[in-house]
Amino acid sequence: MYIKELAIKNYRNYDELSLKFDNQINVIIGENAQGKTNLMESIYVLAFTKSHRTSKDKELIKWDSDYGKIKGSVFKRNRSFPLELIFSQKGKKAKFNHIEQKRLSDYIGSLNVVMFAPEHLNLVKGSPQERRKFIDMEIGQIKPIYIYHLGQYQKILKQRNALLKDLQRQKQTDRTMLKVLTDQLIEHGSIVLERRLEFLKKLREWALPIHKGISRGLEQLTISYDASIDVSEDINLERIIETYTSHHDSIEDREIERGTTLAGPHRDDLFFFVNDRNVQTYGSQGQQRTTALSLKLAEIELIKHEVGEYPILLLDDVLSELDDQRQSHLLNTIQGKVQTFVTTTSISGIHHETLNQAEIFNIHNGQLL
Repeated sequence: MYIKELAIKNYRNYDELSLKFDNQINVIIGENAQGKTNLMESIYVLAFTKSHRTSKDKELIKWDSDYGKIKGSVFKRNRSFPLELIFSQKGKKAKFNHIEQKRLSDYIGSLNVVMFAPEHLNLVKGSPQERRKFIDMEIGQIKPIYIYHLGQYQKILKQRNALLKDLQRQKQTDRTMLKVLTDQLIEHGSIVLERRLEFLKKLREWALPIHKGISRGLEQLTISYDASIDVSEDINLERIIETYTSHHDSIEDREIERGTTLAGPHRDDLFFFVNDRNVQTYGSQGQQRTTALSLKLAEIELIKHEVGEYPILLLDDVLSELDDQRQSHLLNTIQGKVQTFVTTTSISGIHHETLNQAEIFNIHNGQLL
């Protein structure tokens, strides 16, 4: 899988730009604030229909423009097809092979992408929200229907929290609607939890040996899922629904007192242990970075296993953040297998044969030099 061509119009600081890419390594060089990360982001947005940097689509549209557009020609499963996204004040349109998709979940998964940026080095020690986002984005591009259930869950959660606030303030006393929303929340939340537990089992298969290799056999990684209800990882969907139902019944009064939903996938987390010690709390910066790198490399292999082809890898200003050993492990792993995009201010400090065959693009002020 690789992107053959990319065209962007009225995107961030770009008026218009069209590029053809090498199917192996592409290096985008530029000083800070010139547009190299914006270019990288456009590939990510083409895959996921939203940015990893902002939740506001209007920020993707160039200042004083009515719309923004991203078009890509993708080669996947031995055929080429176009993808297109158009952003405007009215919303966004996603087209696969020139046909507009009614639901974004029908579009996501057409292009598989793994992003690795400096903020992902904080995946281990960052907030639980970052780790939930990590697992949600990866499941979504392997099983796009997951995006639908997650979206429904988040929509119902918002409605339920608003109702709990009303009940807390005694603006409303009838709990009938609360029961309805709770049942709907459990329906979609149970599917979300089941898929997350399935994904975690697969992620471990790849991440643990990768981590052992990077640490030269000195460290053993363990990944556990911390759910807000008492479940085992082998639990089935029916049992998850029963457990959520029982738990919500027992905490309903407390939720009304607090005015918020106290259990569900939105409160879950991932825990990482190295040699049985919690990396978030006790790990060194090196151990935290090795864990983050292992997760990203595991993503690549997991997507290959699930969809049959390697995803596209986006390395946004991250190589300079890794020491020589981790840098080499990353580049050795992807060499000759994965179409990779690298952004950097200079390649002079990166010594690896992979970059010797790279296609080089120099960006300045939103233009190709």
